[in-house]
Amino acid sequence: IAELVKEHTTGDATAIQKARHIYDYVVATMRYDKSGEGWGRGDAIWACTSKRGNCTDFHSVFIGMMRSSGIPARFEIGFPLPEGKAEGDIPGYHCWAEFYLAGVGWVPVDASEAWKNPAKREFFFGAHDTNRVFFTYGRDIRLSPDHKSDLLNYFIYPYAETNGQPVKNLQTHFSFRDVSR
Repeated sequence: IAELVKEHTTGDATAIQKARHIYDYVVATMRYDKSGEGWGRGDAIWACTSKRGNCTDFHSVFIGMMRSSGIPARFEIGFPLPEGKAEGDIPGYHCWAEFYLAGVGWVPVDASEAWKNPAKREFFFGAHDTNRVFFTYGRDIRLSPDHKSDLLNYFIYPYAETNGQPVKNLQTHFSFRDVSR
């Protein structure tokens, strides 16, 4: 990852230049592809090698490269809402990243949505659409001091333990309804 950063940000004088070149590299190099195995874990090394995955993989590469270049970055996860609908089911999660820019604060990026919607590539560097609900920050999460099992890769779905062991196959269903209409 450090070699990729050097290759794609050499000569960049500012953090925003580095961030933009890293974002452009991720969008241009990665492919949104959930086929086969390995995707969705946010393993930056796997994603750099396979150059594909889902939003978790895109943003693990972005965050890894940002941190390697000395720029703070963090993982955010939530739920996508279908555009133009007042209610419906939410089939899964969506994640994105933010990086910290001195004097500005946390700046949002969504490289996987930029890949899926090239017309919004510029928009997703520094902004988010309104069709998402933020849930939590971070990876490698311990939910409480008495959390006994392995750290959670990320926290988006219900989690429970019994006798220090994770409860498997919890049933979930997510939906939304716009109550302002």
